[in-house]
Amino acid sequence: MMELTRKGEYAIRGIVYLASRPTDQVCLLSDIAAAVDVPPTFLAKIFQQFSKIGLVKSYRGTGGGFILGRPADKITLLDVVEAVEGPIIPNRCVINGIDCDRSSSCNVHPVWMNVQSQVRGILDKVTLKELAEG
Repeated sequence: MMELTRKGEYAIRGIVYLASRPTDQVCLLSDIAAAVDVPPTFLAKIFQQFSKIGLVKSYRGTGGGFILGRPADKITLLDVVEAVEGPIIPNRCVINGIDCDRSSSCNVHPVWMNVQSQVRGILDKVTLKELAEG
């Protein structure tokens, strides 16, 4: 069944916390981890991924830490979930580039396509700004 992993849950907690902070405030990873009850080493790996794709910016050294890579109203829950979980795929037949020899005659294929579209649509409408403001 489609279920968010612990990594996905931790990623959401961490980045929503970051979105709740003033935009120019660099936050220490240890502070973020403590505030959202996530193991720091696990959160560090997640934020490294986020940094590579521009969801967060990282600063090293004294005064280093993390800030959002874009404004909170420009990052959606879909961006965050797919960054750590990969594409939302309710069934392998909806993966782009995968040929299913039954897709043209399968009555369930359109249902899976609709499930994927609906879930993606819901997550894409929710921004970090909304989540941070509660």
